[in-house]
Amino acid sequence: MNRVPAFAQTIRFRLAVLYSGLLFVLAALVIGGIYYAVSKSTEQRPYATKFAKAYQGDTYLGKREVVLVAEVENAVNVQTMEILRNYSFATLGALFVASLGIGWVLSGRVLRPVRAITRTAAEIQATDLTRRIQLTGPRDELRDLADTVDTMLDRLERAFRAQRQLIDDASHELRSPLAIIRANVDAVLTSPESTDEERARAAVIVDRATTRMTRLVEDLLATARRAAPALVDADVDVGEVAHEACEEFATLAAGRGLTLRRVLPGGLAVIGDHDALRRAVGNLLSNAVRLAPAGSEVTVAAGRTGGWVWTAVRDAGPGLPEEDQGRVFDRFWRGETSRRDRHTGLGLAIVRQIVESHGGHARLFSRVGEGSTFVLWLPAPDGLPGELPDGDPLALAGHPRRPA
Repeated sequence: MNRVPAFAQTIRFRLAVLYSGLLFVLAALVIGGIYYAVSKSTEQRPYATKFAKAYQGDTYLGKREVVLVAEVENAVNVQTMEILRNYSFATLGALFVASLGIGWVLSGRVLRPVRAITRTAAEIQATDLTRRIQLTGPRDELRDLADTVDTMLDRLERAFRAQRQLIDDASHELRSPLAIIRANVDAVLTSPESTDEERARAAVIVDRATTRMTRLVEDLLATARRAAPALVDADVDVGEVAHEACEEFATLAAGRGLTLRRVLPGGLAVIGDHDALRRAVGNLLSNAVRLAPAGSEVTVAAGRTGGWVWTAVRDAGPGLPEEDQGRVFDRFWRGETSRRDRHTGLGLAIVRQIVESHGGHARLFSRVGEGSTFVLWLPAPDGLPGELPDGDPLALAGHPRRPA
């Protein structure tokens, strides 16, 4: 069992003892040095209590006693050093006690910001991250520590808020297909009175709902995987990444009567995660193939402008109004046009997350009725990217939009 008092285990007590000990040692060295210097400069020798001596004189008075001045000075010196020694010990004892009190007070003042940080951290809960330390006073190390903790709490609050929003949105998105599946299973597939045609139609609806849930779960896994710190970036050829994504969607595009046009030169290297970038381009192609009208063309291109490497996916779909273009990359965002055209879910949000984690930017160029062009800008590894270029790089590279 630990018999040390609780106050003796605190940093405040240890600091007070440290301050007191250092002050005591310094004072002892000073007083000891003074005592040593005085003792060396003062003549001292043993003496008797009576230091008078008889002196034989030649006067008519005969013998008489006289006091020797040297003996008196020696006695005074000895007694003075004894008094100095006693007062020095008393002064050191009083100074030690006083230094303990002063050290306790000073250490308390020094640790007051730490107590404020501890108190605030103890009051913060995972469900409420709105509290802040907001330490005042001089701009010292403790103030910097408190500001750093406040900044960390800001990041945690944003992360928890985004996590809660993601969970709420994902739950909402999963509720609809689950309700559809449950309704069809209860009303059609398990009913002995349903016809084969009704069961076939219910099976198609259930398959569509499960596909939607599967895509949502894959998007959630991709979000968590990209946020993990275990990924290691390497040299990636953007043209090769886009070509692999095109190969994945070539069959689906052909099944919908779409022409997949590729303008993918080689040598467009960036530093990043090959699989993540392929998924980003694949999500753009998934939207383009799903929204483009039958018989139209989907263009996938890549290139370089200044210090930026870009890859773009253009479709001849319904397009988006200008007021919706800034929010199309938000998670589960639903505008009037996007609700009708199914620009929803996590696909585009994951695209933005992947690109921004590589230090790049995702941009959209779209007009209602004329289609959309999604562009992924990635910094080139051989120089400073500089300012992000304006405009649609496909149009600037001489690839005009073809009518559907």
